Amino acid sequence: MPQRLHTGVKICGLTEEAGFDACVEHGADWIGFVFFDRSPRCVTPQQAARLASRGVGQARTVGLFVHPRDEDIARVLDHAALDVLQIYASDERAQQVAQIFGLPVWLSFPVAGAADLPASCPVQKMLIEPRPPKEATRPGGNAQKLDWSMLAGWKPLFPWMLAGGLRVNNVAEAIRITGAPDVDVSSGVESAPGVKDPALIAQFVRNARQANRV
Repeated sequence: MPQRLHTGVKICGLTEEAGFDACVEHGADWIGFVFFDRSPRCVTPQQAARLASRGVGQARTVGLFVHPRDEDIARVLDHAALDVLQIYASDERAQQVAQIFGLPVWLSFPVAGAADLPASCPVQKMLIEPRPPKEATRPGGNAQKLDWSMLAGWKPLFPWMLAGGLRVNNVAEAIRITGAPDVDVSSGVESAPGVKDPALIAQFVRNARQANRV
């Protein structure tokens, strides 16, 4: 019988201890901190450092930045020792950030249809998510669900992660349809904006790992 692959899980937008501790307890692979002041999930570098210290060695930490300047990233890294930088920027800027800071960089890549899917990856990983609506005040999935059928049969030769509109009750289906090796969730495991629900985190991780993908 074929061995089931491990689906990587990232929980993004952590702001408080209970949510962070639940991510560690239930085996999330990555825990994300948002450094974008328009987001209700924005944290300071000091807050991120305090939270990250609760789970040293248990999960990798990811910092999310939107068109950051070098000094924006450096200010965070002065306090919080992040493992990964996730950014909204051009391919060229993403490569520059990787060279300057010497950390893995994930490039957020919004798509509206199959024609938008990237043909290559300029950095360590591409994060595929829905293109935000025109009225959106911030980038990201904005709790929208991607049309997963556009990813059926898409087999890029680079690492990628699926984001946008994922929840406890649909993550397994999303993995089965898209074959996503990794998944990212934020609002889908919250009881309020920026407040994670430990029970939802536990169920999301469990459902992602038990998806029928081999």
